[in-house]
Amino acid sequence: MSSELNIDDIDDLIHGRLRLGIMAYLSTASPASFPELIDKTGTSHGNLSTHLTKLEKANYVRQEKGFKGKRPQTLIHLTKAGREAWIDYLQEIRKLLEP
Repeated sequence: MSSELNIDDIDDLIHGRLRLGIMAYLSTASPASFPELIDKTGTSHGNLSTHLTKLEKANYVRQEKGFKGKRPQTLIHLTKAGREAWIDYLQEIRKLLEP
């Protein structure tokens, strides 16, 4: 028999639709550039920036600002804590799906 379901164990920070998309993408494509994340999530610059800041404050992602040639470039990395939180999140969601 599966363990008792406790929805309080689901990470609300990750569970938001856009942050979920960011975390899912970064779990397989870290680092990703800011424009790449805009393209993959279909969101605006401002909205993506807001949600990345929330994930960064939780230490789930790290933003690296630099240049590619003469153009500014921001790369977003999934941190070790972010990967662990992602794995925990997936485990909690699997509990929801168990019969």
